[in-house]
Amino acid sequence: MTGPATPAPRPNIGQIPPYVAGRPPTVRPGMTSYKLSSNENPYPPLPGVVEAVQEAVGSMNRYPDMGSAALYAALSERLGVPADDLSLATGSVGLIYQLVQAFCEPGDEVLFAWRSFEAYPIAVTAAAATAVRVPVLADGRHDLDAMAAAITDRTRVVLVCTPNNPTGPAVTQAELDAFLAQVPPHVLVVVDEAYVEFVRMDDPVDGIATYRAHQNVVLTRTFSKAYGLAGFRVGYAVAPAPIAAALRAVSLPFGVSTVAQAAAIASLEREPELLERVEALVAERTRVVEGLRAAGWEVPEAQGNFVWFELGDRTADFAAAADEVGIVVRPFAGEGARVSIGEDEANDRLIKLAQEFPR
Repeated sequence: MTGPATPAPRPNIGQIPPYVAGRPPTVRPGMTSYKLSSNENPYPPLPGVVEAVQEAVGSMNRYPDMGSAALYAALSERLGVPADDLSLATGSVGLIYQLVQAFCEPGDEVLFAWRSFEAYPIAVTAAAATAVRVPVLADGRHDLDAMAAAITDRTRVVLVCTPNNPTGPAVTQAELDAFLAQVPPHVLVVVDEAYVEFVRMDDPVDGIATYRAHQNVVLTRTFSKAYGLAGFRVGYAVAPAPIAAALRAVSLPFGVSTVAQAAAIASLEREPELLERVEALVAERTRVVEGLRAAGWEVPEAQGNFVWFELGDRTADFAAAADEVGIVVRPFAGEGARVSIGEDEANDRLIKLAQEFPR
């Protein structure tokens, strides 16, 4: 005799694609291995940040400040926006989940470029919404005209990842303005700026000015990349007050830990020193891109802290060859590989690999 059936989750749960995290490097005797698979900042936190975290650890027996008052105040001052226009979460990915949950009914459409951030279809499917993927252009850029044309009566949210992860290019302010002019006012446009600090281009997006000019625009940002706090999981959204309030309403209580709040505040206080490190990473990115192109690779414009290799069915071979020389990359099967800008030695190995790997 069989027992009672196990309760079944909603049908969409079984359709959620798994998130594939960048794996750690293979340990090789006599060789330092490097992780270039997760777009992490290779620099350790600044000493002042470590001290702030150590002090916060002393109160780990207490719940965090659920209102994150000190961090909201610090961000409000830093960005010049009202605290009511801010919402915190466990990284910008947490905000994406909250946005879809707050604004989409089952079956509503969420539109985004593809390939883009791997968490987008996961968050959309988890909310029982419908993902609409619009292919990126051959150079890895958003096809904003095609995205505008793909908006329907069911579209509730559009995600614009700039710079685009994993391909690298960013949209310009002129391109974004032209796109927003075609988006109906009831459609929420999310400008995902996880890598905004690394952008060096003509006519870059001014996210704060864009949010101020539109009632349907929200920015998502993170302390995980440029600020080097990936292990603490803290991100924030900037949006008109009603949108920010909706995000706070669906946020996980006590989601942003005490130590994460302390680290983020300390990082903002030491932002000039942190951004010096960003400049060093940008310089390394330039060196790597020039080295790859000199080796014959057509690398898309890199505006994040990573580069993209269009490899097709050679992707697995490239990832294996990288592993052999002590660097682990992030392969996307049948498409290509994303490689983070890391330590100088790791970047040197990547350039050498690119010179030797058949194109």
